[in-house]
Amino acid sequence: MSNHYVATVPVKFNDNGQDRTRFQRVGVMFRNTRQDGSEVFSLKLDFPVAVDELVMFPPSAKDPQE
Repeated sequence: MSNHYVATVPVKFNDNGQDRTRFQRVGVMFRNTRQDGSEVFSLKLDFPVAVDELVMFPPSAKDPQE
């Protein structure tokens, strides 16, 4: 399993009368394990954003590995 997730913002739009949602990438979230076994997450944004919701996805095969 990868130690990072793609951070996205949901963007709702109307496509020929059908409500749809696309997910705009805004950064990446890393999962790290401490020596005591606990997990820590770090979110690195691509640019400053002012949103009230971030949605995380595991990276897809087409995303570059960082």
